[in-house]
Amino acid sequence: MPTRVHEFAWPDRVVVGTIGVPGSRTFYLQVRAGKQIVSIALEKQQSAVLADKIDEILDQLITVDGNPFSVPTGTPIELVDNDPLEPVEEQFRTGAMSLGWDPTTAQVVIEAYPLSEIDPEDEESFDEDNPNVAEMLLVRIPVGTARAFAKRTREIVGAGRPICPLCGYPMDADGHTCTITEA
Repeated sequence: MPTRVHEFAWPDRVVVGTIGVPGSRTFYLQVRAGKQIVSIALEKQQSAVLADKIDEILDQLITVDGNPFSVPTGTPIELVDNDPLEPVEEQFRTGAMSLGWDPTTAQVVIEAYPLSEIDPEDEESFDEDNPNVAEMLLVRIPVGTARAFAKRTREIVGAGRPICPLCGYPMDADGHTCTITEA
């Protein structure tokens, strides 16, 4: 089965955003180039890890002698994107993701694959050499855009429910039963 690749080499926009209220939000990675828009659902934790790992890659590149890729230490103000998601039509729910660096184009590379619907009882349903991925998302973003992407993603992740200062679990608007009682 051939893999359908949603590829964006120099996207006009790449953001993580949400639909829903804190506690019931769905996270989306949305990419647009011209009229082509792809939105894939992902978990809050996947979003957070993606932002952290992008910053790690960029911070590591800064330490290269002479910073040959002109990696910014902060988010370029002209690349800040606080607009809401464009209309979402979910392409797939993300399972595995990979992150890399392409030195030939000075871009961060994000690959996302759909959640696998493999039956764990069926040993023949998965072949490591040919996983039969029906589709995937491949996005290449320049360093400044990557910095802005990571910043926005951390802000989106942090905009959820407030955390209980005692137990560390999220508090709902309609109340919270803390597992730790004050002495």
